[in-house]
Amino acid sequence: MKPLVVLLSSFVIAVFVIKIVNRDYDFALSARIAMSIMLCFTAIGHFTFTKGMSMMIPQFIPFKTNLVYLTGIFEILLAIGLLIPKLKVISGWTLIVFLVLILPANVYASINNVDYQKGTFNGNGLSYLWLRIPLQFLFIAWTYFCSIRIF
Repeated sequence: MKPLVVLLSSFVIAVFVIKIVNRDYDFALSARIAMSIMLCFTAIGHFTFTKGMSMMIPQFIPFKTNLVYLTGIFEILLAIGLLIPKLKVISGWTLIVFLVLILPANVYASINNVDYQKGTFNGNGLSYLWLRIPLQFLFIAWTYFCSIRIF
């Protein structure tokens, strides 16, 4: 999972950069920076894999392409909000709600074998959920501990 690699590598780099700059560790800030970078990374997918991401949304929901663009912009705004001290808590809660709300799209995509990068129905199927669901819970916990309940 590319987002997980981006999250963890960004976190490690942020920890060391903050240690060098501030002469002290700030794991919560490092975690928020990492989550922000990961959100920007995933937001890029909303603009480069729009067709495939539209396929992840059930048929009964209208304006799928617009919704994909809107959620990409929303991810960028949340990434910025996590880095602003006065907005980090509300951004954290909003991101948690967002992560919960998009999980059904991932389930739908798995059931329908959507490969969002290729825009086809040749994806990994239900086996994808064995990684995606725990990953989604990791993102939720990460957000909670780095922006709401500072560890």
